[in-house]
Amino acid sequence: MARFGLPALLCTLAVVSAMLLAAELKSKSCSEVRRLYVAKGFNKNDAPLHQINGDHLKICPQGYTCCSEEMEEKYSLQSKDDFKNVVTEQCNHLQAVFASRYKKFDEFFKELLENAEKSLNDMFVKTYGRLYMQNSELFKDLFVELKRYYVVGNVNLEEMLNDFWARLLERMFRLVNSQYHFTDEYLECVSKYTEQLKPFGDVPRKLKLQVTRAFVAARTFAQGLAVARDVVSKVSVVNPTAQCTRALLKMIYCSHCRGLVTVKPCYNYCSNIMRGCLASQGDLDFEWNNFIDAMLMVAERLEGPFNIESVMDPIDVKISDAIMNMQENSVQVSQKVFQGCGPPKPFPAGRISRSISESAFSARFRPYHPEERPTTAAGTSLDRLVTDVKEKLKQAKKFWSSLPSNVCNDERMAAGNGNEDDCWNGKGKSRYLFAVTGNGLANQGNNPEVQVDTDKPDILILRQIMALRVMTSKMKNAYNGNDVDFFDISDESSGEGSGSGCEYQQCPSEFEYNATDHAGKSANDKADSAGPRAAAQPYFLAVFCVLFLVMQREWS
Repeated sequence: MARFGLPALLCTLAVVSAMLLAAELKSKSCSEVRRLYVAKGFNKNDAPLHQINGDHLKICPQGYTCCSEEMEEKYSLQSKDDFKNVVTEQCNHLQAVFASRYKKFDEFFKELLENAEKSLNDMFVKTYGRLYMQNSELFKDLFVELKRYYVVGNVNLEEMLNDFWARLLERMFRLVNSQYHFTDEYLECVSKYTEQLKPFGDVPRKLKLQVTRAFVAARTFAQGLAVARDVVSKVSVVNPTAQCTRALLKMIYCSHCRGLVTVKPCYNYCSNIMRGCLASQGDLDFEWNNFIDAMLMVAERLEGPFNIESVMDPIDVKISDAIMNMQENSVQVSQKVFQGCGPPKPFPAGRISRSISESAFSARFRPYHPEERPTTAAGTSLDRLVTDVKEKLKQAKKFWSSLPSNVCNDERMAAGNGNEDDCWNGKGKSRYLFAVTGNGLANQGNNPEVQVDTDKPDILILRQIMALRVMTSKMKNAYNGNDVDFFDISDESSGEGSGSGCEYQQCPSEFEYNATDHAGKSANDKADSAGPRAAAQPYFLAVFCVLFLVMQREWS
């Protein structure tokens, strides 16, 4: 018996120790886990007071645990909400930036037009008096069309401005030849000599070019801010997949089930999960960055040759100069018109001829100095607005590829990047050993934490990519001085049309289209390629119409 006494004693002690250890584990307190669980608004009856067997857990590590089946289910829902809230917070700031800048630009442009119209009206009343009042609707119509273009866009600026000068010539020609009676047919003949005689000098040509380029750039830039605002707003609403939700639960709350309530997820562990859950958002980055670059290029135009403020502020002076030029050359202009259109019929004898006195058009307005940039509208100036927006645009670049890291930088989501050993790696408190995967859907095939269907892109994201692509194309048109509302289906620009070209051929060409450029082709090359393009136009037109209807529904 003595021979077996020591081994038997040791065996007994081992069994007792094991039982005591098991009892200790079973009785380990879950009070802190329970307190935090109840603090989130959950039922305390769900949470055990001491650790229990975890065979019921479906996602979190099994073994002794502080989580009941109900707790795991509610933690799963909570992890989705936590994820959504953090992503929304990250996006809300950017959305607010674009929303506030769009509102400011919109207010500025509209107030600038109101101020320009008021300035012209006040000055013309003082300068031309009754003559202006009798013809004021002509100038009101000009500003109505300019406002309509900015708000709606379906106005051909070139045709509208040509019509304005034609109507002004008709009024002026009658006034400087008030002793004659002119029929509508005769005045139509007069309008045919407008280009040849240039009764208003070079003002119409210069003003048409300046107004078209400035308004296209201003409207497109404001539209761009609105599109950026809407894209961020729509993409910020995330709906985690089932696989993403599993990973989020495991990352955020499974550590609680193990009683490790103060241990935060490892940074790289969080990064892999965020890149898996935000894979589709990562695919926005390329088009988003192209869009930001295009916005910055148009912003430079707004600061320079396409500055709508420098065009609208002195527009009354420019139109007055045109009127003066017509008055000073009225005799020569009238003689040439009479030669071409025939002698007009004088009014019957006895009718009082109301000729225009020389003083009617003699007054000139104050000289305008372009370097003067006061606060012109909405309590600011275009220069200050553009400078502010450029800075915000630069900060917004690479936003979507940085989003996973920015989420993990939130102290609620992960431990600091330098704390690699004392963090939750999904199984316990230890270093996370897997490498961080890349951004975007295509890079998620080897994501160790989230199973992502790389063959199933998000439709909402694809629509936002298309919206950015369309807006970037408009930006490039605006940068080159072309009207963005008229699309050339054949991808070939003739160099003509509303607002095309640059004065004195001084526009830089560093902003190039990615599409095929036909500008360098010879006349023979263009003639040879005209047939295939003409045949392809109906197909491209159909595709464009479908895309336009889809985008219109998305933007409405």
